Amino acid sequence: MQQIIFAIPPEVHLLDINGPAHIFYEAKEYGVDVELQFVSLNGTSEIKSSAGLHFNQLVPFNQVELSEKDVLFIPGLEYHLISDETFIESIRPFLDWVTVQYRKGAHICSVCTGSFILAETGLLNHKIATTHWKYFDAFSQKFPNISLEKDRLFTSSKNIHSSAGVSSGIDLSLFLIEQFFGTKLALDIAKEVVIYFRRSASDPQLSVFLQYRNHLDQRIHNAQDYLTHNLSDAPTAEELANQVHMSKRNLTRLFKKTVGITIGKYLEKLRVEKAISLLSEGNKVDFVAKQIGLKSANQLRSILKKHQNILPAEISSLDK
Repeated sequence: MQQIIFAIPPEVHLLDINGPAHIFYEAKEYGVDVELQFVSLNGTSEIKSSAGLHFNQLVPFNQVELSEKDVLFIPGLEYHLISDETFIESIRPFLDWVTVQYRKGAHICSVCTGSFILAETGLLNHKIATTHWKYFDAFSQKFPNISLEKDRLFTSSKNIHSSAGVSSGIDLSLFLIEQFFGTKLALDIAKEVVIYFRRSASDPQLSVFLQYRNHLDQRIHNAQDYLTHNLSDAPTAEELANQVHMSKRNLTRLFKKTVGITIGKYLEKLRVEKAISLLSEGNKVDFVAKQIGLKSANQLRSILKKHQNILPAEISSLDK
């Protein structure tokens, strides 16, 4: 059984904790063998959130031990606490415990201003991290040895993860679900909670998986899901229409009306985003081309050249 531990600080931000917790709850509902636990940072069994809602029956953090398959979430809390040295010293035993759990191989995650607590452990030194945009300057001044990413929804480096706050904690949770249990489960859970797909760690704005999903036509959602799941098979418009029980003409018309772009343009955007992800992981160009339904590496280079403005530096040279 995999443990997903949520540390509840005083004046915790509700969505920072409830968003990730719900994602892993849904994973459990899908049959994943995970256990959710909620612990306090200071040994108290009851905590009042920033919104006034109380958490009780919390387990003291030092009664829990983690392993390499487990995950710890540190959510955001009110800034006046994390800027108070007296408070930081009061949770020093918790900070030391986090360091021990990380050395055992556990994944450590922060949401929003929880990054300040994570940074206090020293585990983020000389690593990348992000936090809520409102506290960029304060974070940089307090932790100059941490590389702050200001245009990222979440960061991930050597089992340490941080997210920008609020809904990005959900994005990070779906990213972890995908890493642990595969893309299909991540997609299923995202759809269950009406997100449809997560944004990636390197995406400063909405990804194609979210950008064209803000509609309520289930037939078009099904068509988009099919394209996402079957990129390597290069489905034709006729095959897609058959999958959603529509005529090609009707699907083509309705897709553009609902999504705002044609099926072909949407498919191209899916391919580009998936290609960027695969290439960033170090995969060969020929392999990536096949994975996104193209016949050759030259076809991939041609498509990427059309989208040069969004390519990371290490990928933009592939078409040369």
